[in-house]
Amino acid sequence: MRWILLLLVIAFAAQFAWQLATNPNLEWQTVLHWLFDPSVMQGLSVTLGLAVAAMLIGTAIGLLLAIARMSESTLARTLSGLYIWFFRGTPMLVQLIFWYNLATLFPTLSIGVPFGPTFLSWETNTVITPLTAAIVGLALNEAAYMAEVIRGGLLSVDPGQRETAQAFGMTRARALRRIIIPQAMRAIIPPTGNQFISLIKGTSLVSVIAMNDLLYSVQAIYNRTFEIIPLLLVAVLWYLLVTSILNIGQSRIEAYYGRGDRSRSAIATEKIAELNEEGVR
Repeated sequence: MRWILLLLVIAFAAQFAWQLATNPNLEWQTVLHWLFDPSVMQGLSVTLGLAVAAMLIGTAIGLLLAIARMSESTLARTLSGLYIWFFRGTPMLVQLIFWYNLATLFPTLSIGVPFGPTFLSWETNTVITPLTAAIVGLALNEAAYMAEVIRGGLLSVDPGQRETAQAFGMTRARALRRIIIPQAMRAIIPPTGNQFISLIKGTSLVSVIAMNDLLYSVQAIYNRTFEIIPLLLVAVLWYLLVTSILNIGQSRIEAYYGRGDRSRSAIATEKIAELNEEGVR
C-alpha cells in the first residue's frame, strides 16, 4: 500500500511538473530573458541589503527589549511590553506607509531639550527617504518579533546556571554574556532563521513606498511590457533560490550549536569554572 501511494505521488508530481514546463501561458523563454536582467539583479541586491540591515538592527534592539522584559524594573518591563504589543499588533505594510509619510505629522525632526531650546533640526523629507523608511519600518517591526524569540531562548536556560554564575561572583551582565546567551543560542537560532526567511519575503512590501526592491523591479518591467506572469515568475524563482540557500545555512548553524552529546548544564558549569580560574572581574 505504501508503494502504491508513493507511485501515485510521483505520478501527480510528474504530471504537475509537465504541465508547468509545457504551459505556453507561462512563457518560460520570457522568464529566462529577464531572469538575469541588470534591473532585476539590482532589485535583488536591494532586497538582500534591506533584509540584512533590518535583521541586524532588529536583533540588536530585540536583545535589549528581551532583557528589559526579563528585568526586575517595572518601568523597563512595561515599556518593552508596550513596544512589542504595538509593533506586533499592527501590519508591517501600515508601518512602512506611516514612516514614509512621517513628514505629514512632523515636518521637521529636532534634537534638543524637552520644552526647551533646539540644538539641531532637519526637514523630515530630507531624512525619511524611501530607503530610510524601509530600513526603519522593517527593523523596528522585526525587533518586536526578535525580542520574543530571544526572550524564549533565554528562558529555556536552566535558572540554576545564573545562580551558579552569581555564586562564583559574576555580575548579572557578565553571566548573561558569557553563560546564559551562549546556551540560549540553541533555542534562538532556529526561530531566528525562520524570521530572517520571512523578512526576505516581507521586503516585498517596500515596493508600495517606491523602494526599488526585487518585486518593484519586475513590476516596473511588466508595466512596460505587459508580461505580468513571466515577470512575477522571475521574482518567485529568485525568492525561492534565496530562501533555499538560507534554509541550508540555517540547518548547518543548528547542527553547529547542537553538536556534541554533553548536556548544556555540564558545559556551562565547566565554563563558569574556567572563568573563575581566570579571575572574575
